[in-house]
Amino acid sequence: MAKTVVLIGTLDTKGPEIAYLRDRLQEFGLSTIVIDSGILGEPLEILPDIPHEQSATYAGSSLEAMRSAGSRGKAVGMMRESLQNLALKLYQEGRLDAAVSMGGAEGAIMGAAAMMVLPVGVPKVLVSPIASGHHYFAPLVGTKDMMVVHSVVDILGLNSIACSVFDNVAAALSGMVEHGHGLPEPKKRNVAITMLGNTTIAVMEVKKRLENAGYEAVIFHSNGVGGPAMEELAEQGQFVGIIDYTTNEVYDPLVGGIHDGGPDRLEVAGRLGLPQVVLPGCIDFSVWNTGTVPESLRDRPMYDHNPEYVLVRASGDEMEELGRIFARKLNQAKGDVVVMVPTEGLSIPNTPGGVFWDPDADSRFLGALKQNLRTNISVDIYDCNVNDPLFGEAVADVFIQLMDNQKT
Repeated sequence: MAKTVVLIGTLDTKGPEIAYLRDRLQEFGLSTIVIDSGILGEPLEILPDIPHEQSATYAGSSLEAMRSAGSRGKAVGMMRESLQNLALKLYQEGRLDAAVSMGGAEGAIMGAAAMMVLPVGVPKVLVSPIASGHHYFAPLVGTKDMMVVHSVVDILGLNSIACSVFDNVAAALSGMVEHGHGLPEPKKRNVAITMLGNTTIAVMEVKKRLENAGYEAVIFHSNGVGGPAMEELAEQGQFVGIIDYTTNEVYDPLVGGIHDGGPDRLEVAGRLGLPQVVLPGCIDFSVWNTGTVPESLRDRPMYDHNPEYVLVRASGDEMEELGRIFARKLNQAKGDVVVMVPTEGLSIPNTPGGVFWDPDADSRFLGALKQNLRTNISVDIYDCNVNDPLFGEAVADVFIQLMDNQKT
């Protein structure tokens, strides 16, 4: 039986282009379902399988209600929610093996949101001129494995450049559907670990030691998306435990840095009752695109991480506040928790003589954490830097012992 690709687009403006892509997919032997996400006009040169009168009804609304919503933004928001429910319904019914959306700004945002509800491993391709890197990428990717294709030209007309892009998208989808696969059943020995460049050396040792003990390490880049993605997969039962080595995503929200893990960061594993080892890795800095550090932070120590990103040191007051935040979040945990704190720096530039070296500020984090943390959550202190490979080995050993205690 042929695999099915769902195509999502505003057919009142992108009808011929969606029809072209549909036909290319069918030439590869794939079945297709075309969903009209257009709100105002009628489809151009294409007959959708799910017309907009129907696609608008999956969130308790209607096309007429969207047309009279009062603003374009409200209407797009309503259609986006409906498309999310529709895409998930098609997947759960076994009628969606892959999804693709083509659109400008509003069309791309709606199509991307619909595809983001699909599990990791289901092919998802977004084609848009706003996928250029000059626009905020979060609405196009979220925490999922989206393939984002810059259309180069705007999606209006079947010219030679556009058709080359569309042909390659069809070929890519065919390859993914025929030769790719979804997530396998969770392994009983998967362990999630968070990491940044500032903790890579130590985490490599954690990974090696875990694997020697029969665990499989799954590493997430704690860049504002990696942590939340890890927690989403934890909710899906992918992990037996978590080593939250690099928790900087908890700090960035305090000052507006780009590595913002959201309000639930550091709470999901505890809510699920998963065993976890937690470290304050890299909480001593916020991350900014070069040239965007706000005036209020420019008098602080800074570190050029690379030509694109600059790190800004957290203040003593903020470190103390982080101690209270960590305690509040970890106090909710239903499972076993061990906190491990290195006292010779929480990042690479935070070493004696380094630009971020401020042991007084870091000690304020530790003091507030101990003062507010539940007494049955242990805080282990180590005289080393967070990126010390020997410390990485110690972290792995503590986690392995924590897991062994689960068996007794």
